[in-house]
Amino acid sequence: MEKKVLVEDVMKKEVTTIKAHATLKEALQLMKQKGLKSLVVDKNSPSDAYGIITNSQILETILVEEGDIELLNVFDVYKKPAFFVSSKIDVKYAAKTMLEHNIKRVVVTDNNELQGVLSITDLSHYLLSMVE
Repeated sequence: MEKKVLVEDVMKKEVTTIKAHATLKEALQLMKQKGLKSLVVDKNSPSDAYGIITNSQILETILVEEGDIELLNVFDVYKKPAFFVSSKIDVKYAAKTMLEHNIKRVVVTDNNELQGVLSITDLSHYLLSMVE
């Protein structure tokens, strides 16, 4: 029988977060410093939802829509609530949902607490690890 692989087995557990009131410049600087393509946006309160901001969202806002990187904040651009999954579900269900909805990364939470981030890249690396 095939062993079930859970989201927690594949996700990135080290997550970089940012506050919603940070500027887009600060978000880009943090992404550059950490070598990331996205950041999880912190909750404003325990009952709030996490958000996510990606380099693509910033790129579109600054270059396409000609927004000001110094004046715009993360909350002007980010998606909230972020699409999320539990760390305890089978990774194939998370992958299916992500592919069906064309989502590149999801926030992983358990009991509304941040556990990690799962990306299409993580899923690809997992798939490649199955091949010898």
